[in-house]
Amino acid sequence: MVKEHSAGAVLYGYFANDERRFLLLHYTSGHWDFPKGNVETGETEVEAVIREIFEETGITDLRFVEGFIQPIFYNYRREGKLVHKKVSYYLAQTLSRNIKLSNEHQDFLWANYPSALTTLTYNSARDILILANQFVQGMQI
Repeated sequence: MVKEHSAGAVLYGYFANDERRFLLLHYTSGHWDFPKGNVETGETEVEAVIREIFEETGITDLRFVEGFIQPIFYNYRREGKLVHKKVSYYLAQTLSRNIKLSNEHQDFLWANYPSALTTLTYNSARDILILANQFVQGMQI
């Protein structure tokens, strides 16, 4: 079995009326998900998240929220081989609104929480969003 390690982020910002919105990317393969990508050799997860977000969106102003790291695990097949994948999700805030999409994506959306829940394709991504939203709400108390 091949092992693969990726890192990504639930990226959010505040829009008009202090409404929290989450960045979702529409991948060319058809699914909606958070920005993420493989951790390269010699790179930390956080370094990978910073690089991937820049490559996929052009965003450079990230403020990581301490205390939030959520891993997910799944298996898939690539070229007939079983791949065991781990993706570590961080939580980060940005002031940026403008997105410069990479060729890996066909669209993006700054979605409020209910809309993000219904737009995300995978249950695992929805689970991460639920935890991230609860975490942010807890910070505001």
